[in-house]
Amino acid sequence: SADLVAAANGCFRALGLGDRLDPVRDAATAFRGGRAMLAAGGLDPVGVETQYPLFLDRYGAELCVHTRLYPGAMAAVEALAGAGYAVGICTNKPEALAEALLRALGVRGAFGALVGADTLAVRKPDPAPLVETVRRLGGDPRRTCLVGDTETDRATARAAGVPAILVSFGPGGDTVRALAP
Repeated sequence: SADLVAAANGCFRALGLGDRLDPVRDAATAFRGGRAMLAAGGLDPVGVETQYPLFLDRYGAELCVHTRLYPGAMAAVEALAGAGYAVGICTNKPEALAEALLRALGVRGAFGALVGADTLAVRKPDPAPLVETVRRLGGDPRRTCLVGDTETDRATARAAGVPAILVSFGPGGDTVRALAP
């Protein structure tokens, strides 16, 4: 989230507004995406849409400065894969940025599929990206479980009719506990 916040603050600084978001205080806002951060920083809808492509450029240029994997995340992925489960990523981050981030973190090879926000005509919480991720993995959507960390992930799982496991150690921890994953 800190790299996302930094990209948004770069947009605000370019407009002469200074830093509007705090990487700690606004970490959960970052989980809602670039447009949400630009709006939270005070831009009107036209400003958000004007700045959004610039935000993506800024984020793409420095997407792995502060980003780290959650402790134990890759051990969990490896344990699932070792037990015969197919593991993929279904994200609302644009596909090229997600691909670049996973490669920068050195973990892209651990995931058999990646579907981003712009891979299909719809994005989460529509179930189609999750179903497409499962299809690319050669799996059965009826035998799928979504592991995530946001309300959007819970809504996606619900829309797809699959169980969800939501981790509570991210910025949205208190929020996801209330979603009854």
